[in-house]
Amino acid sequence: MSELRLEELSASNIVAANTLSLKPGQEQFVAPVSHSIAEAYVNPATAWPRVVLEDDEVVGFIMGNFDPDAQEPEFRSCIWRINVSADAQGHGVGRFAVLSLADEARVRGFERITVIFEPGEAGPAAFFDKLGFKPIDETPYGETIAALDL
Repeated sequence: MSELRLEELSASNIVAANTLSLKPGQEQFVAPVSHSIAEAYVNPATAWPRVVLEDDEVVGFIMGNFDPDAQEPEFRSCIWRINVSADAQGHGVGRFAVLSLADEARVRGFERITVIFEPGEAGPAAFFDKLGFKPIDETPYGETIAALDL
């Protein structure tokens, strides 16, 4: 089994992260990594952008937000974005990324993490459900807000 590890988003891995290819139909459920890069630049105090490497290849990206003072509770400790390369899906990459973010949230003193996603056939609902996330609310746009208690 290959070794998975996290690395901070940096100049040496940003191109690989930004060119991760998803499975057909998944693009509608997640914004491109380039959007996260911009958000991380604008919110450097709270953003937590990381790539997932399998051996030495970038196979995933996760962006968290840790802001205990956020007005909306769903943004205090949350997953902003997760992308896993089409070829690496089903190999534990996404699970590893989410559990790594959960570990970071615990270290920072949070008791739960949240995620907001659009429901749909090729969407991430089953993935988050499998990890133990439970729907807690819905946005005005019909997106699911789910939480994982730590």
